[in-house]
Amino acid sequence: MIPKDHAAKVWEKNGQTSEFILLGVSDLTHYRIPLSLLFLIIYLTTLAGNLLILFLVNSDSHLQTPMYFFLGNLSVLDTSIPSISVSHLSFANFSGKIPVLYSTCLAQVFFFSWFAYTEFFLLAVMSYDRYVAICLPLHYTTKISIQLCIQLVSSVWIFSSAYSLMHTLCTLRLVFCDSTTIPGFFCELYQLIELSCSDTYLNYLLIFVVGIPFALIAFSITFLSYVYIFKTILRIKMKDGRQKAFSTCSSHLTVVFLFYVTTFFNYIQPKAEDLLVGRLVSILYTFFTPLLNPVIYSLRNSELKGALCRALVKGKRIVSS
Repeated sequence: MIPKDHAAKVWEKNGQTSEFILLGVSDLTHYRIPLSLLFLIIYLTTLAGNLLILFLVNSDSHLQTPMYFFLGNLSVLDTSIPSISVSHLSFANFSGKIPVLYSTCLAQVFFFSWFAYTEFFLLAVMSYDRYVAICLPLHYTTKISIQLCIQLVSSVWIFSSAYSLMHTLCTLRLVFCDSTTIPGFFCELYQLIELSCSDTYLNYLLIFVVGIPFALIAFSITFLSYVYIFKTILRIKMKDGRQKAFSTCSSHLTVVFLFYVTTFFNYIQPKAEDLLVGRLVSILYTFFTPLLNPVIYSLRNSELKGALCRALVKGKRIVSS
């Protein structure tokens, strides 16, 4: 257990807090070690699944298409997001001591905001790709080229990093007085803003003026793309044709649904008196979505299954030779 007065004894330099205390599961004394081991297993499984997809996408010539280029970037994000929190907290919770340096906390804020915002726009780009593939199949090769994919993905990564950097720089001006305990598994932007005892007007202004409008744009692109996709699928008279068209976007649609639902419950949920509820939602958002994404694509995608079989056959040949 973390001493209750630990936060009050945090060393301060020039009026600024030097470290924060992540609550994690440290207050659940009897479940701390089992949960920490569970988090570590989930993290390693997530790494294995997403790295396998990255390996297949980069090594199999049949997967050198725009859709799998986007999927490779999604796997990078699903590997990076839990690496910010799960790997650190698994070992920290295991020992029961989870102080986080101020600089480390800011780094977590920057990288998590960067990766989360990038995933918003990447899913929107992937939705547009599925829209062109299903609604405009004859124009797909002219409208969606590898060069355009690289430009779109690069723009998404650069814009998201700039937005996250603005938030991180604005967070530097915040002052933290008495409370330095974060009721979560890693440092999040909203939690730091709520903990601050200084003026947070600029931080909220940046969220409402820049963050929310662009998030709504990404959501609108995703939503409208699937509206047109469903309209096109419903016009197909042959049952086999409808199933084939839907199968090309079902995996992505499932991932989009999971991402938006968990994001909604993580950030839009009312403040619960029991902090455990908020932490359970955070686990679902941070831990399980990156774990489920490779599972969804692997189970529902015949091309990935074929690439895996070819990789296994090739590996057996190498071993036997």
